[in-house]
Amino acid sequence: MTADAPAQRPLYALLLRLAAAATLSLMLALVKLASESGLALPEILFWRQLPTIPMILLLFWATGRLGSLRSSRMGQHGMRAILGLIGMMLNFGAVTLLPLAEATSFNFTSAIWAVILSALILHEKVGIWRWSAVALGFTGVLVIAQPGDGHIPLLGAAVALSAAFMIALISIYIRDLTKTEDSLTIVFYFSLFTVPLLAMTLPFTWEAKSAEQWFYLVALGISGLIGQYLLTSALRYGSVASVIVMDYSALIWATLLGWSLFDRLPTATTWLGAPLIVGAGLLIAWREHRLSRPTRNLTPEA
Repeated sequence: MTADAPAQRPLYALLLRLAAAATLSLMLALVKLASESGLALPEILFWRQLPTIPMILLLFWATGRLGSLRSSRMGQHGMRAILGLIGMMLNFGAVTLLPLAEATSFNFTSAIWAVILSALILHEKVGIWRWSAVALGFTGVLVIAQPGDGHIPLLGAAVALSAAFMIALISIYIRDLTKTEDSLTIVFYFSLFTVPLLAMTLPFTWEAKSAEQWFYLVALGISGLIGQYLLTSALRYGSVASVIVMDYSALIWATLLGWSLFDRLPTATTWLGAPLIVGAGLLIAWREHRLSRPTRNLTPEA
């Protein structure tokens, strides 16, 4: 089954990504609450994914869109699911190891990793502007992490940076899938492929749950589904380079949620380092926007 690529709607894509940033920030706060209540990470992942399957099936059945689940790209869906599961494990793991604001700040390096991936894998020419942004962003990482002083656990920083790398890789992959697949179809197969894998871990992690723990699991499952749909839809209507700018609003939500739920505000080093990472991402987005504009005198320097 093939379909025409969806029409680009840049402003709509930005709004979708902005809503996704807020929703996924709430989901990560719920993940941290669930982890601190004693739930194991594999089980949190399982309950994050499970509600997606019946909810999307019910929605498609109610709207007469079950045919949207037909796909000729099952191999690509499977690969996206594997990458997505690894990325989600790293992302959730970073939240359990770090304060929300710091984990979110490291997450912003996904734009920096995207530049490196484009150079190493896609063999795209990357010039002084974007390499300077990469250097600026990793300077921000060093300012926040302060290696050697114990302020930020190095394991947590490494996990968060690895999660950001996976986000960059997955975003490119989803962007390709949205050329032929419905956004909810992509989200559905992500859950369909990963739930059986996560279910195999339940015998080793299952335990009786309190009402509070069930609330966390249900809430993060619903918010995760909504956030994933918004995230995927944004990539359907806008390019990675353009919509990723909205991700930086997550730092505001992470700061507010960290303060209100965990009584934890970002440290001085985070306030100094995060703007460097955000600035690097904005510089990359600006440069990619310039390079995407058709001009008569555009040079190959990037």
